Amino acid sequence: MPQSIEYLLKQTTEELASAGSESPQLDSAVLLCHVLDKPRSYLLTWPEKQLDDEQYNIFQQLLARRLNGEPIAYIVGEREFWSLPLKVSPSTLIPRPDTERLVELALDKITSATTKVLDLGTGTGAIALAIASECPSVQVTGIDLRQEAAELAHENSQRLSILNTRFLAGSWYSPLQNNDVFELIVSNPPYIDHADPHLVQGDVRFEPKSALVADDNGLADIRIISAQGRKHLTVGGWLLMEHGFEQGLAVRTILEQLGYQQVSTSQDYAGLDRVTMGCWQGEL
Repeated sequence: MPQSIEYLLKQTTEELASAGSESPQLDSAVLLCHVLDKPRSYLLTWPEKQLDDEQYNIFQQLLARRLNGEPIAYIVGEREFWSLPLKVSPSTLIPRPDTERLVELALDKITSATTKVLDLGTGTGAIALAIASECPSVQVTGIDLRQEAAELAHENSQRLSILNTRFLAGSWYSPLQNNDVFELIVSNPPYIDHADPHLVQGDVRFEPKSALVADDNGLADIRIISAQGRKHLTVGGWLLMEHGFEQGLAVRTILEQLGYQQVSTSQDYAGLDRVTMGCWQGEL
């Protein structure tokens, strides 16, 4: 029998906590808001309201998916990033708060002379759209290996009316012309090793492995992006890449060996190595 919002929040929070959710109360609230098509404030304002039979049945179906471990973002089809509500799908990674650090550092590198930025492995378009929303005079290109991801990123750009963007499908730089150059290249590439135990834990179990896993201890795609990026950066242009918290030294070494200057690593909000950058001075 359908129950009140207050009762369902309490009951499902307990169920999700027992199932191992790291944010059971938030999960319950997000699912209820999605079913009711109401903001979070509605749950607090009308705790005695009851779901009708259809709403209750839909809620129970969604709850069962979450209890099975499926990420909330895939269940409701949306995730907020940089205050932008982005549509997500199982063909893309779920944008994570740590990646906002990459956006912050990228914005620090954008000057009045910056006209073009490239986001490699764009997924939902999160990084590209965050930068484009902050810098409307800059043209931002996003590339993803999967056609469905590039189409989703384009859909997000249209929904949010962030139109100084374009999204292409292909492997890293392959959709570009040889003379396409950018003042800034950013990427959150696959950087997890095939044997990493985290791949069978939590939300990651449901995300596309092609967007997570790389050969060479997780460094293969970082090497490709760094090497080929030299042909697509202007003199004085910057390359910024997100990576695993234990990969800072390895990524700095890769950039330095390829001739990048001013190479450094910045930490995420937890104080862990997360983004490494280098400046290209045009000397192959």
